[in-house]
Amino acid sequence: MADQNHQVYIAREIVHHYSQLRQLQPAEQTILDLLRNEWSSMKMLDIGVGGGRTTQHFSRVVQEYTGIDYSEEMIAACQKRFQTQAKLFEVVDARDMSQFPDNSFDFILFSFNGIDVLSHPDRLQVLQEISRIGKSGGYFFFSSHSLQGLEREFNWKNKISLNPLTTYVNLIMFGLLRFFNRSISRQQIKDADYEIIQDESHNFRLKQYYVRPQEQLKQLQADFDNVKMYSWQSGLELITEQDLSNNTDMWLYYLCEIK
Repeated sequence: MADQNHQVYIAREIVHHYSQLRQLQPAEQTILDLLRNEWSSMKMLDIGVGGGRTTQHFSRVVQEYTGIDYSEEMIAACQKRFQTQAKLFEVVDARDMSQFPDNSFDFILFSFNGIDVLSHPDRLQVLQEISRIGKSGGYFFFSSHSLQGLEREFNWKNKISLNPLTTYVNLIMFGLLRFFNRSISRQQIKDADYEIIQDESHNFRLKQYYVRPQEQLKQLQADFDNVKMYSWQSGLELITEQDLSNNTDMWLYYLCEIK
């Protein structure tokens, strides 16, 4: 019973956290501006809508908006937050979106690394579902943790700062990262295409999928074209190989055209 109560507390804490978020990430703002002439004719699906962080920015510019999440608590939070738009939200698991017909949406968003809480097979299944329900020539935009960025986190030398307090905090977080991922070596991270990492999200309570950008492009090539990558921190497109190799963001955004 105590364990069950603890899980309920954690779930409520997570819902509360996401319900307080308001701002777009820099890359999301980039895409909002980039497609400004197209929004008014678009039917949009917002997957993993959470507490509605993206709803306030996108629902008012698109022709039709639907927000989904597999968590009933998250959808309830959205309906409470956007009471006049409560019908826009549904409880749906992204691995099975069979209630949506083929070619239903012009723009599909899966933000805040929501796709990274899934296993590798489930991730590929979600990509296939998104391809099915997205219109040919439409867009899929999502973020995902970068294994390239994680390499830096697994090197303690990168935690040293001129500020002793910063160094102390950095080394504590490094120690926790290594403790919760004791079976994973720095070399393993360097050699892998993807890894499941128990990171600092919600105090190291969640496991996340980290993928090398080149591997992510391979996963997308069957169903998506013209994939562009954007920096999480700056919102700028990573155009050249040098841009990508120099990037140490902990996650990246991908804009894809649906085949």
